[in-house]
Amino acid sequence: MRETIEKTVTETDEESVPAEQKPPKKNWLRRHRKAVIAAAVVVVAVVAVRVLFGGNRGEDTTQTSYVEEEAAERNITSSLSGSGTLQPANSYTVTTLVEGEVLSANFEESDVVEKDTVLYEIDSSDVSSNIERSQISLNQAQRAYEDTIEQRYVKASVAGTVYTLSVEVGDEVSAGQTIATIRNTSTMDLVVPFPADDAKTFYVGQSATVTLDGSFETLSGTVKSISGTDLVGTGNMITRNVTIAVSNPGGLSNTQAATAVINGIGCAGSGTFSYQAEATVTASTAGTVTAINVPEGSYAAKDQIIVTLGGEDIEKMLQQAQETLRTSEISMESTEDQLDNYTITAPISGTIVDKEYQAGEKVDSGKTMCIIYDLSYLEMTLNIDELDISKVQVGQTVTITADAVEGRTYEGVITKVSVAGTTTGSVTSYPVTVRIDETDGLLPGMNVDAEIVLEEAENALSIPNGAVARGNLVLITADSPSAVNAVEQEAPEGYVYVAVETGVSDDDYIQILSGLQAGDKVAYIPTSSGGMGFMMGMMGGGGMAVAMEPGGGPMG
Repeated sequence: MRETIEKTVTETDEESVPAEQKPPKKNWLRRHRKAVIAAAVVVVAVVAVRVLFGGNRGEDTTQTSYVEEEAAERNITSSLSGSGTLQPANSYTVTTLVEGEVLSANFEESDVVEKDTVLYEIDSSDVSSNIERSQISLNQAQRAYEDTIEQRYVKASVAGTVYTLSVEVGDEVSAGQTIATIRNTSTMDLVVPFPADDAKTFYVGQSATVTLDGSFETLSGTVKSISGTDLVGTGNMITRNVTIAVSNPGGLSNTQAATAVINGIGCAGSGTFSYQAEATVTASTAGTVTAINVPEGSYAAKDQIIVTLGGEDIEKMLQQAQETLRTSEISMESTEDQLDNYTITAPISGTIVDKEYQAGEKVDSGKTMCIIYDLSYLEMTLNIDELDISKVQVGQTVTITADAVEGRTYEGVITKVSVAGTTTGSVTSYPVTVRIDETDGLLPGMNVDAEIVLEEAENALSIPNGAVARGNLVLITADSPSAVNAVEQEAPEGYVYVAVETGVSDDDYIQILSGLQAGDKVAYIPTSSGGMGFMMGMMGGGGMAVAMEPGGGPMG
């Protein structure tokens, strides 16, 4: 219960003001604006009376009205509130990097699309031709590069033993120069004539017996081939040449002569052995011998590297071929990337909120094709004062209301507290991001109010905010139970000051943790905007008011 009591208070000189009631610091003033304004109303009235009735001559008495109210239990909630505009979780404006006719646009506004869904296809016939030309150029550059690499190596054209090697490491060679001779001496070929009629009965793979001239040594052989051409031999005998392959026991050469018998039929003349394979290896380009890969007398398989060439000229050719190949690769990649630009896909999953082009229309590069909103949740930003930002942290719950959705509240959660503040005048605020997952009825662009609950106290002993003076002093009636704990502080007649410990507060009341008890009657000066206006009117706007602390104590 509140009741107004008329009391007579004697003005005191500034020198008699206790230290704990000196002017507050800036932050205290900012936190207690309402209380300071309320106290200022009374001071203005005092000053006005002084002006009307004699100014500063001696000690004047004025009447001050106090409101008395008993300390009682209440539920108190300390919170921060603000407003903002809802934004989608994510948004994306889809633009085109190319121009051309829109071939397809198989979606409509309000459609929900998944990430990478094809939205538009634009005519790409021109770039397809460019890709084909780029591929041809790339293939040519690849072959040229491989050929240049091959020129560094001198390879065996046949399998066999390196019979002669005419270069050493460090030698300079010219294009076309003979590097080595390779012979396959493991098997020798013997070509001998047989009567044509008999030769016709032979077959490839048939066994043959070979007799060496001079030593009359016999060796086993195999028919390798039979000529289909008849020849006129000695005594006008019609013959056909038969080639017999003979494994070289180690002593056969191309000067050795021999005869052969096949299926009991002797040849019509002797023949000379030849190497089954023999080749001269030459350098395809000029250079310096940097390595001997197969030394003389060693066996080399077909296409095995015998000698490696190097030198400045070869390195320059190789570098040029490599650069040409890379240029062709980049050109191909760039052209393929251009082709990708003709198919436009959704960069995010979301809802189409705007569609600018339809199939059949022509579009220019850089134009907006459509806009996508991710509406899986909504966000808003609150600007929190620097004095309160320390009370806000990620994970706190926020209550959301919207004028557009009457009778319903939504729950949000703080997902980000930015340290990048914005200063206006002498006050800095920090943006705090709030996420709302349950969005039924809410849309991007709506204005909403938000409340962040900082602290709550149930059944808390509390008194009006304006009753707590600086230094946590409270003015109570002298007959209150807690008056026995009065502090040494000058107070109006019938009242005493007690020290209290405070807790949670809201716009009207503050929790008392100690210093008061139920039944104590506190006294304070209420806020009265009408009274302020009246007094300021009396002063004509030219007077100076001295602020007083809530509860009646002077501030300075």
